[in-house]
Amino acid sequence: MKNDLLHVELGRRYKFAASHRLHTPRLSEEENYRVFGKCNNPHGHGHNYVLEISVSGKIDPATGMIANLADLDAFVERHVLEEFDHHSLNDDVTAFHDAVPTTENLCIEIFRRLQKFPHAKLERVRIQETGNNSFEYAGSTEGNHL
Repeated sequence: MKNDLLHVELGRRYKFAASHRLHTPRLSEEENYRVFGKCNNPHGHGHNYVLEISVSGKIDPATGMIANLADLDAFVERHVLEEFDHHSLNDDVTAFHDAVPTTENLCIEIFRRLQKFPHAKLERVRIQETGNNSFEYAGSTEGNHL
């Protein structure tokens, strides 16, 4: 089989816990509460996020893989998990000092960080925030608000 011609997508799942408060100085206190509801709690709240990423590439004929899982895991650990796990997104992540840390914006920020992975092309980032809410981003970071 000519594996060097095959394009394959790899999905990988990670978990992290983080807190945030949905609040913007662009709105009054009343408007913030109306828009964000309980997520506007002044003390914040937390989630146990499930991060799913998909990368793609050609199968390396020598290894039979598109990317070494250890390399991918180390990259995600260094660029995402170390900075987000058990942290306040508002206080500890520079990107959210001036942006509302919604899960939509979190998807964009994680995509921006992971698209630098050198061994495969990042296709998409999906984050499950709760049992009912998940968000996915699969595009360029140009023109987005974060």
